[in-house]
Formats: sequence, structure tokens, C-alpha cells
Amino acid sequence: MTIFWIMMALMAALSGLLVLAGARRGADAGAFVTPASASEELAELDRLKARGLLDDAAWAAARAEAGRRILSAQREAAPVTAGARDRFWVLGGIVGAVAAAVGLYLTFGAPGLPDQGFDRRVDEWSTQLDTLEPPQVAAVVARVVEERPNDHEALAMLGAARFEAGDPIGAVSAFRRAVALQPEDARSWTRLGESLVRANDGAIGGDAEAAFREALKLDPNQGGARYFLGEAALARGDAAMVREMWLPLIAAMDPRDPARAELQARLPGAGA
Repeated sequence: MTIFWIMMALMAALSGLLVLAGARRGADAGAFVTPASASEELAELDRLKARGLLDDAAWAAARAEAGRRILSAQREAAPVTAGARDRFWVLGGIVGAVAAAVGLYLTFGAPGLPDQGFDRRVDEWSTQLDTLEPPQVAAVVARVVEERPNDHEALAMLGAARFEAGDPIGAVSAFRRAVALQPEDARSWTRLGESLVRANDGAIGGDAEAAFREALKLDPNQGGARYFLGEAALARGDAAMVREMWLPLIAAMDPRDPARAELQARLPGAGA
């Protein structure tokens, strides 16, 4: 905790120095256009006219343009006027802001509370499974898998939790380990394929197709595998494969299910 307060003090001091340095640079910026440089530019135009290099019209136009440019530059780079006590007001404001932040922390925070490590949070989550978010469930199940690395059911649960938590790559890893332990588990093969599809931003790659085919070989009723294999065949223009995959899936769906009608409408030749 002492190191924390030392770092806070150093950051506050650095902030003050940065504010003062920035204000100083702003005050110095007013020296960009000086009366002397403006007079020299106008005098040069007069010399060009006297040597016959500029006629009266060109000389008048050049002087007018130079005057407008000089006035514009002086307005944009107007010097910042800072009083002798302004730096103290700035530093006082910074000190006040730091003091207010410390006061709010001491009032509403818990300065004496030790940091709660991740392991302790997982311990707490494991007693509140019904109220957890998917990432928290994944963390709890991952603890179980660490203790029982050859538990197929725990690995399948971990893959499902990571999938729901938006971690498809982690889900792929868990499902690969699950099917390695029980290669006959058709459901894990299907979930592996689904995780591969999500990890590939929705594209059905060769590894995902292989997982889906293995799932169907073990259990022809794996609807998810049939759906994705049909999508892959549709993308390739393989109408026969699409119908082979989707017709049994459509037949198994409730006739009142809107997804059934949508899938049927997408069958090659359905609109003919």
C-alpha cells in the first residue's frame, strides 16, 4: 500500500509539471510574428516596386495580401498573458483535485481491504453457480479440469462454458481434449465443429467439416452437424449434398417452427 501512495504522489507531481510546461509553451507561442518581421516584408515589397519589378497594381495587391496574412497570423498567435501568481493557482488546483480524490477514496473506499486474488474469487464463485456469468462459470469449471484433467464430462462442460463466454479458441481446446478421451462422443464432435466455425468468424473450414462428419458417423441425429455440413455444401454448390444433409433435419423439425420453413426455402430447387 505504501508503494501505491508513493506512485500516486509522483503521478500528481508529474501532472503538475506537465500542466505548467504546457502553459509555458502556450505563452511563448506569441512570438511567432513580430512587428520587425512584418515591417521587413512590407519594405521588401517597396524595394521591388522601386526597382520596377512590380507595377502599381501588383504592388498594391501584394501589400494588401501581406497585410491580411500578417494580421491573421498575429490574431492566431496572440500571446498568452499569465500573471505572476497564476502558477500557484494551477498548482493549488492540482493539489486540491488530488486531495479531493484521496478524500473520496477514504470515505467510500476500503483502504485496509487486501487485494482479492483470482483464486479466491474462483473459490467464491464455486459457491454461487446459479448467479454466475459464462466467463465465471468457465473459470470454475477450469479449476475442476485442473484437478481432474482426464474427466471427459468436465472438459465438455468447460468447452460449453467457454463457447458461451465468447472464447471459441478456448472451447476448441477443451473439446479437442474431450474427444481425445472419448472419441465416440458425437455431441462433443459437433460442439468441436461449432467452436471451430465461430473461431473462424463463421467460415466452415476443413477441420470443422471433419468434426461434423465424425459426429454424423457416430450419431446421424446430430442436427447441428447436419446443418453446418449443409451450409458448407451449399457454399460449394453441391445441391445433392445439401438435400442429403437438410431433408432429414427438416423432417425432424416441428412444422410450426419458422426455422423449418426458412431452411426448406433455402433448399436448392425449392423455388422452382
